[in-house]
Amino acid sequence: MTFPISEQSPVTWPGPHPGHADVVVIGGGVIGVCTALYLAETGARVVMLEKGRIAGEQSSRNWGWIRQQGRDPDELPIMVEANRLWRDLAARTNVDIGLVTGGVTYLARSNADLERYADWLPNARVAGVDSRILSSREVAELVPDMTQTYRGALHTPSDMRAEPWVAVPALAGIASRAGAVLVENCAVRGLDISAGRVSGVVTEQGRISAPEVVLAGGAWSSLFLRRHGVHIPQLSVRATVAATEPLPEIHAGGVADDRIAFRPRADGGYSLAAGGFHELFVGPDAFRALPKYLTQLRADPFGTRFLPAAPRGFPDAWGTARHWQDDDVSPFEAMRVLNPAPNVGKVAALQRTFGELFPQIGPVRIKAAWAGMIDTMPDVVPVVDRVAQIPGLTVGTGMSGHGFGIGPGMGKVLAALVTGGAVGHDLSRFRLARFHDGSAMRLGPSV
Repeated sequence: MTFPISEQSPVTWPGPHPGHADVVVIGGGVIGVCTALYLAETGARVVMLEKGRIAGEQSSRNWGWIRQQGRDPDELPIMVEANRLWRDLAARTNVDIGLVTGGVTYLARSNADLERYADWLPNARVAGVDSRILSSREVAELVPDMTQTYRGALHTPSDMRAEPWVAVPALAGIASRAGAVLVENCAVRGLDISAGRVSGVVTEQGRISAPEVVLAGGAWSSLFLRRHGVHIPQLSVRATVAATEPLPEIHAGGVADDRIAFRPRADGGYSLAAGGFHELFVGPDAFRALPKYLTQLRADPFGTRFLPAAPRGFPDAWGTARHWQDDDVSPFEAMRVLNPAPNVGKVAALQRTFGELFPQIGPVRIKAAWAGMIDTMPDVVPVVDRVAQIPGLTVGTGMSGHGFGIGPGMGKVLAALVTGGAVGHDLSRFRLARFHDGSAMRLGPSV
């Protein structure tokens, strides 16, 4: 089995794009798609441009969790809204996106784990989320026949899951029917700026005039912004996922401890991933951003494995161009779909750990494995803000592995920011200036 979306996938939305729009959205991941959808619903003429394929990168390669549990307190109200929006959106498409309310459970192997979960629980109560602490006995009843005994767990019954490589293209279909113009295989090389503010974008297919642009470029956002003198300390980490052949159902929801995360798939198998483990390819941005990441490194010194250099063409590879002209082929065209190889050793470890945890299910056979590059920020929360130095530019990036689930909520927020509508949430935590105004680095909760 190959990954469902790749550079070889047929282009669903070939364009051409129009020459004029009210808003251009850069990036066809879940954030860009949802932003385009909610902008179109305001009546705006919106064009969404994707350099490769819609959902070709991390938006289709994630775990598929739609998770309120463990969120940063400032993300949580937006995520609660996203949880509701997902149910509405699933009803607006004739595609089965695999939306299931199966809950999410974080298993506690120690009393320290339980204490961290209990410390987060008041955030859920404030937001009206049904999270609770489970006892060891309740864990055994919820996820039976595990060979490991746990001290307890944090459990949120209302959390959901979906199949991301199906769900995000389905959302794109809703956006198109709402009036958004979607164009794949069309990279944006840069902003068109007149008199100090946005006047449109320059694409490989020509210019589009527009007074507003939203950048939702995922792992490519920092590279795009740097060309225009806007600096964000964004990095990307590799996360590996494996899919098993069909197996007996163990539990309907998503479950994780510090070694493994798993959830059932619509095809009868399980998606497996390593809990709390990522890999960073060290490049120029990693050196530049290091001072901003010191707080995170001290808090979790072993959660990331460092690799010497990114493969050719990756956003932070040593050879990737940082400067180009509007008539040059950009790095976004040179790599249409960011498709990192999975960590083969980690896949084998996940297969072994899952089989040891549930020996009664029989042999665990892996039918596919893949990886994605998660765009992350030093405080593990995104940038969602208007860019003061370039009027007309709005940024929504650095979702830090939280983007799939919160996508509809953040898309609605970004649409409101652009149109001047009621955002409905406090976004001060996500402001761009926090990295430059002397603010202390405040990490999100480590749950």
